[in-house]
Amino acid sequence: MKRNTWIKWIIVYSVLILFLVAALFPVYWMANTSFKFQKEIYNPAPTFWPHVFTLSGYKEVLFDKGFLNNIKNSLIVSCTVTLISAVVSYIAAYAIVKLDFPGRKFSSKAVLYAYLLPRTVLYIPLYLFISKIGLSDTLLGLILIYPTFTIPYATWMLIAYLKSIPEGLEESAEIDGCSKLQSMVRIALPLSLPGVMSTVIFMFTMCWSEYLYALVVIQESAKKTITLALSNMMIGDIFAWGPLMAGSIICTLPVLLMYVLSSRYLVTGTTMGAVKG
Repeated sequence: MKRNTWIKWIIVYSVLILFLVAALFPVYWMANTSFKFQKEIYNPAPTFWPHVFTLSGYKEVLFDKGFLNNIKNSLIVSCTVTLISAVVSYIAAYAIVKLDFPGRKFSSKAVLYAYLLPRTVLYIPLYLFISKIGLSDTLLGLILIYPTFTIPYATWMLIAYLKSIPEGLEESAEIDGCSKLQSMVRIALPLSLPGVMSTVIFMFTMCWSEYLYALVVIQESAKKTITLALSNMMIGDIFAWGPLMAGSIICTLPVLLMYVLSSRYLVTGTTMGAVKG
């Protein structure tokens, strides 16, 4: 039995390691390419480690192409939209789950339909709206557009999470004198923090990596986000792979940092055993 158990675990871990290598290899290759000279990148024989290590790609991206300004633009848009969407979505989800009002079931379905609506349908009307109010080619225009897909997504996710919080906890709080608003902030929010943080990370990632809306709205180089800045490096059939991969590595760092800083909140089971029976 012990021998069979060892064989089973060896097979399981071997398969997991294989999948992990397959998933991480593109990231490794991107990092590997970012430290190479252009000549080595275009060498027909691929190299799994730079023959000559160089930071020229990072230097070109950060200092020659003004990539830091593009990062600043993306941070402003992504952080603002994520914060606004998180507050609005949490309040909306809490109202749909915990409050009894006319049209409650319809509101829940409307959120789902808004989430499932293809973004391509909204490009023209949203661009016309932004142009009419004089916000085309501005970061504020993007900040107004992005909640159209982050809020429905976050609300739908939080509805499912808030439903898992036992009703008895809030009922006990209300018996002790808590109002609905206090119960939402002091009881439901701490218990739903893992779901909120997960949703915040995904919303930030959606805004950070968004390309098509930014392409439609932004024209001025100084206001472009990182996705537009990276696409501008591809001119004709000549790709500056070194700087392009360097920029891509830099783009992954804020999202990776968010995951690392939020990892302690991404736990489940915080309500397990909170209510007896």
